[in-house]
Amino acid sequence: MNSSIDNLIDFNVWDELLKQYVDKQGQVNYLAWKQEKPKILADWLANIGQQDINVLDTSTHISEQLAFWINLYNAFTIKTILENYPIKSVLPKILGIPNWFNFLRFFQRQIYLVGGKYYSLSEIENKILRDKFQDSRIHFAIVCASIGCPLLRATAYYPEMIQQQLDDDAHRFINNPEKVNYNEENHTLYCSKIFKWYRSDFLKTASSIPEYIRYYLNNDLPINSSTPVKYLYYDWNLNQRISS
Repeated sequence: MNSSIDNLIDFNVWDELLKQYVDKQGQVNYLAWKQEKPKILADWLANIGQQDINVLDTSTHISEQLAFWINLYNAFTIKTILENYPIKSVLPKILGIPNWFNFLRFFQRQIYLVGGKYYSLSEIENKILRDKFQDSRIHFAIVCASIGCPLLRATAYYPEMIQQQLDDDAHRFINNPEKVNYNEENHTLYCSKIFKWYRSDFLKTASSIPEYIRYYLNNDLPINSSTPVKYLYYDWNLNQRISS
């Protein structure tokens, strides 16, 4: 990297942690990470918390800003899981009923320090990544530590690579039958609820959800704007890997 962000943050620390504790299926070995190197991640994020990030606002390189905030969102999420591990989900259940209070608490708390200011995960996602960059591919990159989320990339995002990384993420997500699949019998497209929750983002670049999905498909499926869409069950269980 030879950009202004070099003086702000070393993504290699995050990259090495991901390579060590995340597998190709996006599953995280939280147990080993918590036992071995939780302080490295905490110290890395604490250093970012004290940095002057005004350089990001004046940078002409959108890729720098995208890499910075996507890495931070995922890193803060992992740090929070490690602090509370062992847990089974970011959405615990009480008597079989999802505990939405804890869900909101997880994403709405302003506890993440960046450049001397506290943010919530929700603010990073909605006020920065969504509102500022208007790039629907971020929904295949930011991970809330759940099985229903996109697979966590086992490498960091880098400014000079992020456009290709985001394209790769979109292809991986949309060509994963657990996230998107087409039923030829009833001619219906089944897809992740991410396409329902963030429908407006996807419709900024496509006329419909099926058309958006078709752009990234590896196979030429018979789908178009009029194809019926149904949404799959969203699994909030933790994206954890049990064995080392």
